[in-house]
Order: sequence, then C-alpha cells, then structure tokens
Amino acid sequence: MGVLALIAAGVWVLVSDLRPVPPRDGGGLIAGPYSYLLADSTDLGPSRNADVQVTMALRDRRRPVTLYDWAGGRHLEVRWRAGQDWAVVEGAAQQVADAFDVEVHDYRGRRGQVFYASPQQPQIPAGLSDEVRELGRILGYLPHHTSHIWTLPLDVPDKGLTPGNLLNTYNIAPLTAAGYTGKGTTIVFFAFDGFAQADLDTFADTYGLPRFAPEIVGGELDEPRGETTMDLQVAHAVAPDARKVVVSAQPTVTGDGAFEKIGQMFEETDRRFPGAVWSFSIGWGCDKLITAADLAPVRAALAAAQARGTTAFNASGDLAGLECKGGDDWSSPPGDNDIGLDSIASLPEMTDVGGTTLSTDNQGRWLSEQAWFDVPLTVGTGGGVSSLFERPPWQRAVLRDRDTDRRLTPDVAAVADPFTGVRIVFQQTPLVGGGTSQSAPIWAGIAAVMNQYLLANGGRLIGALNPLLYRMAQGAALPAFRDVTLGGNVVADAAPGYDLVTGLGTPDVDNLVRNLLTLQRAST
Repeated sequence: MGVLALIAAGVWVLVSDLRPVPPRDGGGLIAGPYSYLLADSTDLGPSRNADVQVTMALRDRRRPVTLYDWAGGRHLEVRWRAGQDWAVVEGAAQQVADAFDVEVHDYRGRRGQVFYASPQQPQIPAGLSDEVRELGRILGYLPHHTSHIWTLPLDVPDKGLTPGNLLNTYNIAPLTAAGYTGKGTTIVFFAFDGFAQADLDTFADTYGLPRFAPEIVGGELDEPRGETTMDLQVAHAVAPDARKVVVSAQPTVTGDGAFEKIGQMFEETDRRFPGAVWSFSIGWGCDKLITAADLAPVRAALAAAQARGTTAFNASGDLAGLECKGGDDWSSPPGDNDIGLDSIASLPEMTDVGGTTLSTDNQGRWLSEQAWFDVPLTVGTGGGVSSLFERPPWQRAVLRDRDTDRRLTPDVAAVADPFTGVRIVFQQTPLVGGGTSQSAPIWAGIAAVMNQYLLANGGRLIGALNPLLYRMAQGAALPAFRDVTLGGNVVADAAPGYDLVTGLGTPDVDNLVRNLLTLQRAST
C-alpha cells in the first residue's frame, strides 16, 4: 500500500514570456504572478464582454452617492447593499476600459478558459477618493485549486495515527472521555470534490465510530479525489457526534466575480448554519494576484458570521511558502514572486493552520513536532507575510523585531507530514492522509468539541478565535500550545514563540478550552 498525501502540487516550467501592453494613462502594468498569468495566456484582443466587473472598497458604509453619479454618466451600473463597505461597478468591457483609462482584453488561458483582464491596475477616478478607498483587479478568472493525490510507501511506524491516537496526541482524550464529542455542533466543509459514502462507512466501522452521512449544499461536486473524503474523516475522528455539511464551492469558479460569489456563499452558509465551524482545504488564487479590495466581500461576510459564533480554519498551503507558483495556470522564473499566501489565508479573520511532522509513542501520546518540509519534493507547510492586510492589533506582540507591519501567517498548526499523518479510507483502501489540508479539519473538529464544552459550562460559541489565541500566548493559566522550534519552510525557520511556519504551535486542547472558558467568563 502507499501513503496518501493530499497536497497542492503543480508542474513548473522555468520560462517566462512577458508581453507587456502599452499602458493607457489610467494605471501602470501589474507585475508578478498576475503578469505571468496573462503572459502564459493567449491575447485575443480587445474584450467584447458585456459584463466586466471592478470591486471597490469604500471608506465607510454610507450610500456612495458620488460613485452612483459617476457610474451613471459612463453607462456603468453600481451594485451596493445598505451597510456594505464595498461595491461592484460593472458594464461592457469598452465602457469599463474608457471609464478607468485602461486596456481590457480577452485571453485564453493554459487550461482553455477564456476570460477578460486588464494588464493594468485601475486607479481611483478623480472625484471618487472621498468615497472609494481602493480598487480591485479587472480580472474575469481566478485560479483555484484543491489538493492532488499522490502515494508513498507505507513503511512508516504504526502506519499512521488512528482516531484514538489523534485524540491522545493533542490531549483531546480527556474531553472525549467526559462526553464532549461535538454533539449539537455543526462543521461545514467547503469543497470542490465529492466523497463516496462507502468510504465514510468503512472508516467509521473500522475505528468504532458512529456512521455519518454529510449533507450536501450548493450544487454538484466533482468526482471524489480524496480531499473532501480526508477532511470529513479526520474531523469525524475528533468530533464524531458533530453534524457534517459539505458546501459545494463549484459555483464560485464559474464565470467572473469569484470573490463576490464566495462572499455570497459565506452569507448563505451563515444563514443556514449559524455558529458552525468552517473548514477550508481549497484555495482561490494567491494574494499577489489581487488587491485587498477584491477580498472585501469575503472579509465582510466572514466577519459577520464570526459575530454570530462561527470559527473558520484554512489550510496554509503545501508549497512550503511558494503559494504564488502558477502550476497549471502559468510558468515563471524562480524568485521572490513565487512567495505568497493563499488569498483567503491572508484574511485576518481566518485562523490559518500550518503543518508539522509528528513524533508520538504507540498510543499516540505526543513526544515532539517540527515544521513539515520535504526538501527533495519541495513541499511543506505554507506561511509567510500577507501582501494585502495590515498586522491586526492582536498580532502586534509577536515577531516585534521583524520589519513588517503586515498580517502574519499561520496562526497555529497540526500534523501534516504524510509519513506521520492520520489513517483514512479512500476508494475502500486504508491510507494515511497528509498536507495542511489535513491540519485544518483537525482544528475544525477540535473547535466543535470545544464549542460543546463551552456551552455546557456556561460559556458561548468561540466565534473569532485569533484574538483569543494570541491573548493566551501572552499569558494564560494553563499552557495551551506546544511550541514548535525545529524545521522551517522557504520563508522562515521555526523558532521559540511565534514563527511564520507553525504559528503559535500545536494545541493542548484540554488546556486550551479551559483557558477559553476563563477568558469568556472574564469578558462578561
């Protein structure tokens, strides 16, 4: 048998054929991964698209009266809802090009997709700066990914962690023994690929867990490739009595307006499953492809869900900090432009989860961990500094000596090395999971267990977790994290305290939830 490692991987050709377009006056050429995407696509000439969109971040939540007047005079439409701090301007390609004084062309990408894009970054038009803070890209296609499956020989100690081992590893077992198994909570998995119910049944039966049948929301999923199967089983190992829901993210990558669609998906999920735990093992482009304005719909929807108790976990990536490698979408010369974060991972509201290589005894009791990084294969835990967002207040106490005022990732970590991962069942075959796409659902399961504990002991749903994690790191009654000080990735090395590889470390869950309850009681 082979070890199953579910990681994002691409084939990279070290060539670059940039074809810059002479800019109009409205904005300069966009460099880096964005330029590689266009250079590796076929330019089809001026776009004839009838619906080109630009997202605008607004300075406040009032109706943007001036923007409406400006757009109306240029035959453009504005979409804005009361209370939003963002808006979308849309219209025919030529009208958008003229309004922002940029080029808008159609392109055919390496996957055969046809999309509109401007090689230039539009600038805020004169007279709108009092209402508009930042503009997004003019880009009708967003690269997206889910993890690929590859196998390794199964000659590792103990052939991976059983669910029982995993509970011991992160000190979840005391909570499970006391009856905290996620009952009454919901975990939502956002996915592109599906799962086979037979695999879930075999996994549950093999390890003496209750059978479960996830609810599917949002449309069709791709054929099972292993990612969603692993996510469901790993979370079930930690929180077997939590309700599991799979939300199809396929509609977000059909046509343009991906981030607005993601925001709408979040809003609908929050409406249907308020206070759920969210788990992400998929990605929508790297942060260097876009601007913070593009993510405004996503950030607003996530923050609103967190205010109602939702906690969200995102896999930091499996390219060792090189999340801006184009893979199937573009080729690029190796360099600093490859370094980056998954766009959603860079959000301050998202709890970003890095990955480790784990060492335990035969019962899964924790011995040590180091950052996951496989040099020959150029895979390992993601992490680094956001290109988009300022460092949030709760993160300012860490890495004070680092010369950056930007959001740092990841926040925490869990096992990701496929040689030391969690046992799963895929295509009726026992395998071992891997990648940070394993780490995120582990944390999602942990959050479900902690939510049940908190509610049963006079607390409340966790909601926004990051401020609480960093507050505990500055001092708490019980040690909540196992500090990871060995290993590294392309961006940084693990070190005492917070680092850009494993964040604050991996959890001692029994201590972590007791600290959370103390903080909640102190804030009431």
